[in-house]
Amino acid sequence: MTDTTNDSKKLLVLNKPKGYMVTRSDELRRKTVYNLLPDWAFHDGWMPIGRLDLESKGLLLFTQDGKIGNALTKPGNCIKVYEIWVRGHVTDEHIAQSLKGVESQNDLLKVLEVEKISIGGAKTKLIVKIDEGKNRHIRRLFGSLKDPKFGTPLKVLTLNRISIGSFKLNIEIGKWRYLSLEEEKILIKNLT
Repeated sequence: MTDTTNDSKKLLVLNKPKGYMVTRSDELRRKTVYNLLPDWAFHDGWMPIGRLDLESKGLLLFTQDGKIGNALTKPGNCIKVYEIWVRGHVTDEHIAQSLKGVESQNDLLKVLEVEKISIGGAKTKLIVKIDEGKNRHIRRLFGSLKDPKFGTPLKVLTLNRISIGSFKLNIEIGKWRYLSLEEEKILIKNLT
């Protein structure tokens, strides 16, 4: 029997693989994140905090506490970090534009920070930080920018959320666990 005395009663984490919907049910009968969690997570009302689209993977937190969920998703309240691969040559001008903001479908989409990690062929690996999460925020933002060489829109090929606030993803893909009491305390300490 594992020791559960150090487990958070308010937060659990899932490392979401691609191909799973972040929803309680899907009318198209696609797999949802609840297929990866114990049955009680669905029945006891554990809700995802924020979303990751079908093709995205990485850190997804769940809670039964609406106040924690709201605090972690309130714009400007919590930094989320993503590791992405973009098809196209991401230039310094693209980075400056993403920091300033890009109009997309009547939204102003912008990032807090972008760090270019590597380039492989016509692909660029970036670390992106945002403090709000509009629908398909990062994909739409980079899709609004054009590759200077080919004139085609940039395209986010892979998106992996690696941290939310102080909590960094540290479990295998497709697995879940409770946060520890210490992880919970540090994560929600800085929220308003």
